[in-house]
Amino acid sequence: MYYLCLNEEAMMTYRNTEIWKTVDWITVLLYIILVVAGWFSVCGASYEFDSGSWFDPAGRPGSQLIWIMLSVGLIFVILMLDSNVYDVFAYIIYAGIILLLIATIFLAPNIKGSYSWLVLGPVRLQPAEFAKFATALAVSKLMSTYGFKLSVPKNFATVLALIFLPVICILLQRETGSALVYLAFFLMLYREGMSGYFLLFGICVVVFFVIVMKLAGVMIGATVLSELIVSSIIYTITMLLVILTKKDWRTVEYMLICAALAYLGGFVASRYIPIDFSWISIGLVLLSLLYLIWLSIRNLVWHYALVAVFALLSLTFMYSVNYVFNDILEPHQQERIKVSLGLEDDPTGAGYNVNQSKIAIGSGGLYGKGFLNGTQTKLKYVPEQDTDFIFCTIGEEQGFRGSALVLLLFGAFILRLFILAERQSSAFSRIYGYSVASIFFFHLVINIGMVMGLTPVIGIPLPFFSYGGSSLWGFTILLFIFLRLDASRRER
Repeated sequence: MYYLCLNEEAMMTYRNTEIWKTVDWITVLLYIILVVAGWFSVCGASYEFDSGSWFDPAGRPGSQLIWIMLSVGLIFVILMLDSNVYDVFAYIIYAGIILLLIATIFLAPNIKGSYSWLVLGPVRLQPAEFAKFATALAVSKLMSTYGFKLSVPKNFATVLALIFLPVICILLQRETGSALVYLAFFLMLYREGMSGYFLLFGICVVVFFVIVMKLAGVMIGATVLSELIVSSIIYTITMLLVILTKKDWRTVEYMLICAALAYLGGFVASRYIPIDFSWISIGLVLLSLLYLIWLSIRNLVWHYALVAVFALLSLTFMYSVNYVFNDILEPHQQERIKVSLGLEDDPTGAGYNVNQSKIAIGSGGLYGKGFLNGTQTKLKYVPEQDTDFIFCTIGEEQGFRGSALVLLLFGAFILRLFILAERQSSAFSRIYGYSVASIFFFHLVINIGMVMGLTPVIGIPLPFFSYGGSSLWGFTILLFIFLRLDASRRER
């Protein structure tokens, strides 16, 4: 027994030594570069020349530096733990975070209209930032169980439940931006075998929403233009899906003939009475939907039924856009969307942040104004310039050259994560890796798009750059759990 204990102790020491040899140092180096660059960006965004040292804990640069140093200890703990810990305790970690999210709804004070921060003396923590890695662990645990198939409806529903439970809790905290991040998991699900219909439907939802909002109230004669365009797109996609999934050219021929006859009849009738051509297009969609269901039943081919469901859901969403926008979204969210789509010009209201951000980025030019020399930054024109809008500080101080370098670093970092995820020998590690890469990708695209006015302002941080201990720790835990799993892939 004594020798057995010695052997186990020696093996543990060996593994702890080997971890530093097998950890992916390329990713670690990119992490260090991004964190250091992020700290200097926080300095540029929040440092005031008459406020004292950069290292003053009372200031944001000093506070962020403390969080960075604590992250080093956190990384050491994560890497020293056995990799099996994250698999075995995945559900327990998830359950603990869910309870914390629920508690936050009732215990958190109102901070800028949100109830998402737990105040513990001088420290403020946002549990939503830690829910990402917990959800990734739980989903990876479920999907890596023996015999699990995502194509089974019950399994797919269970995965969605794990993903959307924290989303509901975060929405109840009035943190819409943090909740939307969980859409990133659908990229991982697609990699793991989810039907492409879901991604297609997600893209169509965005396109249909923009069309309906942009063309709201636009009429051509008696025709509602937005409904005509959207329903025509649905009909076209339905035909394409029939070709791609079953190569059924005869059904597509029938659909084209029906469309030609319907529009020809509508054109002739419009010379005598007002005709709403959108109703013709919608009627064609409904007719094709019924025909596809009949084909599915007759031939026992479920692909036809899936195409029909896609068409039905798309049509339903088209009619629900106005209800969702007017009755579900908050007034400030409505204003942000209207400004983003160019439906309103509100340079001093909802569009103020984005307009000032664009001015700051544009004023940096090619080479930038230099570190700590940004006028927009120093005069505090951009609200939240050291958190959600930190990228405008980079653009102003470092110019296009510095901004491009940051984006290249992030691109290399995320690409490296996808490469590591693909080389994993276990399903648990691979699924978790793709979840991590997808979350970082989503944060980067939405934050940069938000700062440049390409996406609505939803308030999500730029990883490793935005000020905040919760954000930094959340991303660090998310990343280094994956690096620990990757380092142990030879043991599996």
